[in-house]
Amino acid sequence: MKHRFLAVILFAAIPAIAVAQAPPPLTPGQITGTPVATADRVPVAIDTSMGRIVIALDRLHAPITTTNFLRYVDNHRFDGETFYRSMHTGGGGLIQAGVRSDSRKVYPPITHESTRKTGLSNVTGAVSMARLDPGSATSDFFIMVSDMTGLDAGAPGGDADGFAVFGQVVEGMDVVKKIFDSPTDPNKGEGVMKGQFLEPPIKIIKASRLK
Repeated sequence: MKHRFLAVILFAAIPAIAVAQAPPPLTPGQITGTPVATADRVPVAIDTSMGRIVIALDRLHAPITTTNFLRYVDNHRFDGETFYRSMHTGGGGLIQAGVRSDSRKVYPPITHESTRKTGLSNVTGAVSMARLDPGSATSDFFIMVSDMTGLDAGAPGGDADGFAVFGQVVEGMDVVKKIFDSPTDPNKGEGVMKGQFLEPPIKIIKASRLK
């Protein structure tokens, strides 16, 4: 029951601008922009007002999701956005970020890459896509502060499709935890989301590939 509850509140986290009247999911051949690196892992630095987080994107196992994320990075669509949510549950939880300022910055949704197929898991430091239905993920992503394998595909009591993991924090988990422990507004949000919004949100200064 706990994992099912987690899935519901993750569904609820996607901004309405990102999913309203969404077109069909993109396939790898339809995604345009700067090609991803040839290496199996693509490092990306997310510079925030609290410090730098470096994530390694898993191009080998999650090519569609990695390509989508890099499209936002390479076109500077995360710059100036925020980490806006800190969800605490059972001594752990996650932080969430994404494009919320302007719907014109949001690209069409992508095909869902199930953890059942990728072999990846929602463990501490994992970077995953937030979504409503499978195939509706756009820009919102979250970073696990603790193991939350109940969000993997087919986990007992969880969601059958799970949430698509596509990377791992390799530097800056201390920054992730600082964001996680930042103040939230107890009156902001509705329903299960109430009290989970950071106040103030933590600014993403810049997201960029590392050479």
